[in-house]
Amino acid sequence: MASPFLCFTLLFLTLCTADGYEHYTSTRCLFNSTELKDMELIRSYYYNKLEYVRFSSSVGKFVGYTEFGVKNAEYWNNDYGQLAQMRAEKKRSCQYYCRLWYTNVLTKSVKPSVRLHSTTPPGGHHPAMLVCSVYNFYPKQIKVSWLRDGQEVTSDITSTEEYANADWLYQVHSKLEYLPRSGQKISCVVEHASLKEPLIIDWVPPMPETERLVIVGAVGMILGLIIFLAGVIYTRKSGDPSSSHRFSEKHAESWNKDPAALSLWRPQKEMVHKSGSELCYTNVLSKSVMPSVRLQAMTPPGGHHLPLLLCSVYDFYHKQVKKKGQEVATDVTNSGGTAGADGLCQALVDHLASR
Repeated sequence: MASPFLCFTLLFLTLCTADGYEHYTSTRCLFNSTELKDMELIRSYYYNKLEYVRFSSSVGKFVGYTEFGVKNAEYWNNDYGQLAQMRAEKKRSCQYYCRLWYTNVLTKSVKPSVRLHSTTPPGGHHPAMLVCSVYNFYPKQIKVSWLRDGQEVTSDITSTEEYANADWLYQVHSKLEYLPRSGQKISCVVEHASLKEPLIIDWVPPMPETERLVIVGAVGMILGLIIFLAGVIYTRKSGDPSSSHRFSEKHAESWNKDPAALSLWRPQKEMVHKSGSELCYTNVLSKSVMPSVRLQAMTPPGGHHLPLLLCSVYDFYHKQVKKKGQEVATDVTNSGGTAGADGLCQALVDHLASR
């Protein structure tokens, strides 16, 4: 878990570069109490990463670390206005800004998200490895541990440092080498300030490939059987007219008992059938349509039969065809001369046209 003591640093940087050289200052506010007591202001001056002079509020003056820094410290310590300004900077910068940051940021916490998965080290010469990845938590302090069958594991563990995500959140990863055993229970335990109690994630081994294939096949068979049975039931119900017959019989029985309905339907014969029959006979049945005729020669396949003449008659009405009071067949086969066939077809056409 996070330590009960806090130690934070608030930085103010001033950079100045010229001709490849870099000069910058760093202002830090150090405190280790939630009440912001015993706070120390440290302002350091650097040239090319080398600190040459520093002011500390606990010392109360500038201290030089190089020849140039000693000269600057001596000059600034003799300037009482400069010393008074730096001593007041502790209250203006550190106490004000740290109280603001602590109230709005440092007292907040974000619960972590945990992912537990297995991986196989390259080469295949190492045991299997479990990785417990903890993401997006704040503050930085966190503890990740392992349990095997309820007992804490202290060996074969590799953990990373807490990585900053550049958004005030952190992540950490812990790895455990293990030999898979049947019935063994392995858990990852996460302890953080945002959690009221430790978060325990149990490792569930993946199902073997053969078992997964068997389950997928069984599920597929069950679904196929359900679809087949549903189709059979639907087909039988849609093809069975008993339900519609029973429905019609019930309506007929109720209508026969209603005198008003019977009196309404009985005059329909005179109103519909008689007038409809007269209308149909006058406008349809007494009419005729002149046929179209086509006469053509055909040679039977194989060359062992006499040539045929085909007389085709299209689009005529009525259906019945008669010649001189006798019925004439519409399909005629004549193996004689063309004159006989032409005469028969011409007589048929003349007869149809005369109707």
